[in-house]
Amino acid sequence: MNNPLLSKLKEAFISVLPITAIVLILNFTIASLPLYIIALFLVGSLLLIFGMSLFTLGADISMMVMGEKIGSYLTRSRKLPLIIASTFIIGVFITIAEPDLKVLAKQTPAVPDTLLIIAVAIGVGIFLVISFLRIFFQIKFSYLLIGLYTIVFVLAAFTHENFLAVAFDSGGVTTGPITVPFIMALGIGLAYVRGDKTAEEDSFGLVALCSVGPIMTVLILGTFFDSSSGNYSSVSTPEVNSLPEALRAFAHALPEYSREVFLALLPILVFFLVFQLIALRLAKRSLLRLGSGIVYTFLGLVLFLTGVNVGFMPVGYLLGMKLVEHSFDAFLIPLGMVIGYFIVAAEPAVHVLKEQVENITDGNITGKAMGLSLSIGVAISVGLAMLRVITGISIWYLIIPGYAIALILTFVTPSLFTSIAFDSGGVASGPMTATFLLPFAMGATKAIGGNVQTDAFGIVAMVAMTPLITIQCLGLIYRIKSRNIVKEEAIPIDQDYIIEYPEASYEFLQSDPLVEYTLNNETEITNMNLLEDDYGNSTHEL
Repeated sequence: MNNPLLSKLKEAFISVLPITAIVLILNFTIASLPLYIIALFLVGSLLLIFGMSLFTLGADISMMVMGEKIGSYLTRSRKLPLIIASTFIIGVFITIAEPDLKVLAKQTPAVPDTLLIIAVAIGVGIFLVISFLRIFFQIKFSYLLIGLYTIVFVLAAFTHENFLAVAFDSGGVTTGPITVPFIMALGIGLAYVRGDKTAEEDSFGLVALCSVGPIMTVLILGTFFDSSSGNYSSVSTPEVNSLPEALRAFAHALPEYSREVFLALLPILVFFLVFQLIALRLAKRSLLRLGSGIVYTFLGLVLFLTGVNVGFMPVGYLLGMKLVEHSFDAFLIPLGMVIGYFIVAAEPAVHVLKEQVENITDGNITGKAMGLSLSIGVAISVGLAMLRVITGISIWYLIIPGYAIALILTFVTPSLFTSIAFDSGGVASGPMTATFLLPFAMGATKAIGGNVQTDAFGIVAMVAMTPLITIQCLGLIYRIKSRNIVKEEAIPIDQDYIIEYPEASYEFLQSDPLVEYTLNNETEITNMNLLEDDYGNSTHEL
């Protein structure tokens, strides 16, 4: 076992441990669960740890590399028809194969599963094209977001309430662990070739825009279908009475999830091989490394999805029911916030996002700061979702103010943080949300006697919304701290030199966009990279 894999295993163990501990504490105190359910949960936790570690390692050495290579090639070609056709086909096929989309289709009332899957896939394909064109033509991200979400809320005003929660949930579930690394890497590759001063911030935002397409699609479908027909699929709890039976339950599910992951990875592999034969022509050694990464990714996702669907889903459902049955429904809100705070760390795509943010920003935005902001955001969102479960309050009263705040923040937040924030919403609402938090809300709602479709559904939407606010708030804090540091570190320039060589000094100051200067009574250089140099080791000589 090599060091990278050991590091990933440690990271996965630390991520899964808190949520495992919370469930066990609840089981031995206020919400006792059947022994076989706890056995399923513990086996599922082990599969999560190994699955997440293999997946993140595989994504690093295969998915991200393939996405960046394809994105870079499309940009260098400068052929708009090729860019549009390629990104649309990629968006459609990887969405059709996304496992979480099948879960969403089963929960959407009235709309046939196949129709919904195809419609959502087309929506993602269209918005992936829009995302690439935005980067290619350098369209300001915040303006595009405001326009698109205005359309979303206009459509929502004409859609039945039964479709609202599912529509906003769809934006989170379709950007799952398979699509996120590849789509993010496409944007990084595209922006990297451009190489201008806004390339860094433009490398993010693809996941955010791809999340809008499914919301629009389901809202449009909701205007044509009778929402009173159809029903959601209830969570099933397998009957097992011993550890061998629990293991057999996982073994029975493995072939199903192996097939789903294989079909999900296949379109990405096919597209990469086409580009490899036509243009990339990578060396054999590089291809072998990519191949090993694909194997890691495949095995990791199979183990992860098997663990969460077989081990975590029934625990979440029964835990929600037990808490209400034992008159602990008021405890749902604080408990939900604690679970939300820790569970986001177990989302595999979150680790990919944190690593990419830290790499792209050269460590200026740390993975730790990103993780804390995401945890706070998801904690708030799950707390609000539990409030909806208890009170039956409409999702309208939370979604509209939430997105209004997020869009207003785009005017005062650094553009890079805006792009990362809207990406993080889709990333945070992954399989752990769909297979643990949603069943948790469904179980609690059913025990209370509420409407599962209007009160429980929408939790994915809430998880996708609040990080938009918390990450942008992180951006505001970052901006304020940066300004304070700049002011503290500023030093005066030698005024005699300015007077003697005014043209040379002016040209130098203009040449570095990070330098702020005033040529009044005092002139200051506030470029921190420059300050130490004036006292001995200057890299910029005046």
